[in-house]
Amino acid sequence: MPLDGITGSVDPATQAAALAANQSSSRSQTMDSEVFMKLLVTQLRNQDPSSPMDTNQMISQQTQLAMMEQITNQTTTANENFSLQMRIAAANLVGKQVSYTDATTGKSIEGTATAVSYAGSVPTVTVGGKEVDLDVISGIKTAS
Repeated sequence: MPLDGITGSVDPATQAAALAANQSSSRSQTMDSEVFMKLLVTQLRNQDPSSPMDTNQMISQQTQLAMMEQITNQTTTANENFSLQMRIAAANLVGKQVSYTDATTGKSIEGTATAVSYAGSVPTVTVGGKEVDLDVISGIKTAS
């Protein structure tokens, strides 16, 4: 989140020290609500009383932060749902005739899906004794 809309006189050294302390303790480079609140408190402590921070801008920044948190939560939920859908799709392949293109030979291979593994980020389906990523499977037939 950009901080260019913040007004009022704040000592740049104090602001930089607060950001550096938060970045070293933070696991990511993104600005979360905790970092925002620490920065806001630092700004309020060090602002010039004759030129206080504009409350409208402060409320606008808090609103933007809340919106970003909601978007992040929705993205996390969407990713979890996609992962669950991949797991369900992989499980539904067991016992079915599937086909895929072998990456080394370029040939189309068919076989019965016998097992599923969720060990990696993409589920793998065992076809003819070989583990194949779910996203490599190109066709499905009901085994007869």
